[in-house]
Amino acid sequence: MPAAPAFRVHLAQPAAECEAEFLQSVRSSQDLHRPWVFAASNHEEFAAYLERIRSGRKISHWIRRNSDNRLAGVINVSEPVMGVFRSAYLGFHAFAGFARRGYMTEGLALVLDRAFGELEFHRLEANIQTANSASAALVSRVGFRKEGFSPKYLFIDGDWRDHDRWAILSEEWPHKRMRLFASWHANGRQSRDA
Repeated sequence: MPAAPAFRVHLAQPAAECEAEFLQSVRSSQDLHRPWVFAASNHEEFAAYLERIRSGRKISHWIRRNSDNRLAGVINVSEPVMGVFRSAYLGFHAFAGFARRGYMTEGLALVLDRAFGELEFHRLEANIQTANSASAALVSRVGFRKEGFSPKYLFIDGDWRDHDRWAILSEEWPHKRMRLFASWHANGRQSRDA
C-alpha cells in the first residue's frame, strides 16, 4: 500500500482578516468561474458567507499552497445533516493561476479525509452542471461515482440549471484514497495535473 504523498497544499479556515485576499482572488478568477460559480465578491457577500459558516450551514475549507500560503481554492461542505443521514453537499472552485495544476485534487483528498474521519459524514454529494467537465473530472478522479441526472436542479445566473449528481460514501473512500495515491506514486508526482 503506498504511503500518503507529501501534499503541496493544506486546509485553512476562512477568516475575516483575509477578506481582501479572498475578494481579490474572486475578482481575478471571474473568467475561470463563469458560468459555474458566483462566489462572494464584495464585503456584504463575504460577511454573509462567514455567517453561513458560523451558523453551521457550511463547513468551508480554504486550500492554501504550502510553498507560499497563497489561496488556491475553496471547498465547501454545505447543508450538513447528521443523525441518521450524516450527509452534505460539496461545492468547490479553484482560483486563477491554480486551476488544472492538481491543487484541488490534493485539497479535495484532504477534505474527504476530514469529512469521513473527524466530521464523521457517511455520504457527500456533488451536483455539477452538465457542461462543467473540469469539475466532473475532479470528483471522478478522487472516486465519486455518477448517480444520476437532475433536471433544472439549481437556480444559477438567472436560470434553472441541469446537474449531474455525483456521490461518495465513507466506506468507499479508503479504497479510492489508496488507488488515488497509488496513481500519484506511479506517475512520480503528488497529484495529477489535470
